[in-house]
Amino acid sequence: MNKFPLPGIFCNYDLFQKSLMLIKEAVQDERNDELFYDYLINVSPNEEAKNIIESIRNDERRHNQIFRIIYKNFTGQEIESVDEPFQKPSSYLDGIKKALKGELSAVVKYRQIKEGLPLGCYQDQVFNILTDELRHASLYNYLITMTKC
Repeated sequence: MNKFPLPGIFCNYDLFQKSLMLIKEAVQDERNDELFYDYLINVSPNEEAKNIIESIRNDERRHNQIFRIIYKNFTGQEIESVDEPFQKPSSYLDGIKKALKGELSAVVKYRQIKEGLPLGCYQDQVFNILTDELRHASLYNYLITMTKC
């Protein structure tokens, strides 16, 4: 069945199911990131770094809620999160590097989520989250550069 997709119509049921599975993972990832960023905020070397990481953490909280809403709209079910044990990085710089890699990994996952959702507002919301993650990666690159200088 290779018809052109219409707004609100799924292109591929298997991709849609994969998107739902990845949304559940994304909710957990966003929650873990939030806890990790709380730690980075507390060990930030200056106010500028602290403010940048706080803004990223706040975006992650918003992403978590958006993904929860999308999942519930399609399934009627809530996503249960589990707080996983926090692993403290060996240094602030190592934490920032880990955060950068996490943001870039999220971009890959969110592209897959977007691909399986119907056209329209859901894809738009995921695209907005995806661009936030790219912005976060740029900010973490800035913090790495600032720390090394």
